[in-house]
Amino acid sequence: MTSRPEEQQPTDAATGEEAGSDQKKQQSSQPEPADELVTTRHSITVDGAELPYTVTTGRMVLRLEGHTEDKFDGQQAKAEVFLTAYTADAQDAVSRPVTFAFNGGPGSSSVWLHLGLLGPRRVMMGDAGALLPPPYALADNPQTLLRHSDLVFIDPVSTGYSRAVKGGKSKDFHGYGGDIESVGEVIRLWTTRNGRWMSPKYLCGESYGTTRAAGLARYLQERYGMYLNGLMLVSAVLDFGTAEFNGGNDEPYVMYLPTYAAVAHYHGKHGDRPLPEVLAAAEAYAEREYRWVLGRGSRLAAADRAAAAARLAELTGLSADYLDRVNLRPEHIRYLTEVLRDRRLVVGRIDGRFTGWDTDYGREMWSADPSIDAIVGPYTAALNHYVRAELGYSSDLPYEVLSERVYPWSYKEFENAYVFVQDKLAAAMRTNPHMRVHVDCGYHDLATPYYAAEHSLAHLQIPAELTANISYSYYEAGHMMYLHEPSRLAQAEQLAGFVRQ
Repeated sequence: MTSRPEEQQPTDAATGEEAGSDQKKQQSSQPEPADELVTTRHSITVDGAELPYTVTTGRMVLRLEGHTEDKFDGQQAKAEVFLTAYTADAQDAVSRPVTFAFNGGPGSSSVWLHLGLLGPRRVMMGDAGALLPPPYALADNPQTLLRHSDLVFIDPVSTGYSRAVKGGKSKDFHGYGGDIESVGEVIRLWTTRNGRWMSPKYLCGESYGTTRAAGLARYLQERYGMYLNGLMLVSAVLDFGTAEFNGGNDEPYVMYLPTYAAVAHYHGKHGDRPLPEVLAAAEAYAEREYRWVLGRGSRLAAADRAAAAARLAELTGLSADYLDRVNLRPEHIRYLTEVLRDRRLVVGRIDGRFTGWDTDYGREMWSADPSIDAIVGPYTAALNHYVRAELGYSSDLPYEVLSERVYPWSYKEFENAYVFVQDKLAAAMRTNPHMRVHVDCGYHDLATPYYAAEHSLAHLQIPAELTANISYSYYEAGHMMYLHEPSRLAQAEQLAGFVRQ
């Protein structure tokens, strides 16, 4: 990133000095931001053996190069980025993999992957239908990925404790390009300062973090010559056209149908039919008849329309009458509001296994996501306690778990087009044919449906031999599949196996 050239300042007629020079002097007298990092020592018992490790947490000053016309102005402090790095004690640290992890949003901190799946400590909050009451608790996580890889959790600017420097512009980081460049610079800095350029390197992103990870894989190659060993994409979204319910775009209705069927199954709308059978039926209808039905538009014959409404009703748990009234196109928030209306419940978008109450049951769209409501409290409490009581880091800033301050998020690189990073991932794979990609999908995820992820990865422009570098895992849970204990255990082993390869 480069700074804009400063405008020519007018001079004061009496003194000949630049007007505003007092302000400049005052700014120059402000102390230069400095790293604010704390290091602590810990250990965890894994498979009957002690695993000692070091944690470094706090805010790293992000300095970016400045240029005025053809003159290099040096590096200028732009932001203070919060990170938490775990390094296991090892005789040969360089040979040990390192995984850089982040969540999405945009506007999300990394707390979910940190205290839900990857880190050596995790929050105890219960699960759908069996949530624990506050104040919650923390416990060791023997399945931590730290067994096989060092971990660096990054909170992008305006999330967690990360902020622009005093007087700096936060909006410079609130967009696809600025976000990629700033997170990429944090990765380069950490790698350089810790002597890890020769270590195997992985990215683990969740949700929009998978969009970021795909973009970073290519950016790190082009900008720094840094090649990665692998990407772990948790609840992937690489083509926003598969998830944006805009007028004229029928693709999301096709992509969401199997997930609607999974949610309907979870809530008893398919009787005793096994989930794989329900999913297979929904996928078969989605990829053939449903796509044709939607493509016909007003040309669809009345008999075909009635048959489509009846079939969609069987799969989704909605009534044929409702489906006919929404023109055979149930938008996902409307679906979550409608599917259990007869029980006076609404369903979660992040995880369709969660249900909650609303203000009334005549609404077209629910007023809040019950799955988000269920998880924000436990994770926020756990993080705020953990960094102070166990990691020794204190700040009077609020830890922004999910921040609205990043909006409007800039997608200027994709003006008049859907956000699309499949081309960047494909280019990274063609450039580095050793880079592997693992995709984790939750069947009950209505934020990034699994069928859309499959569709996106199947359309990468890579040679056939590189398709073997892509693997998938599926879980009977939602967007954060690690909320479901059996899924968490299985997912932890899948990711460990991926890194061990």
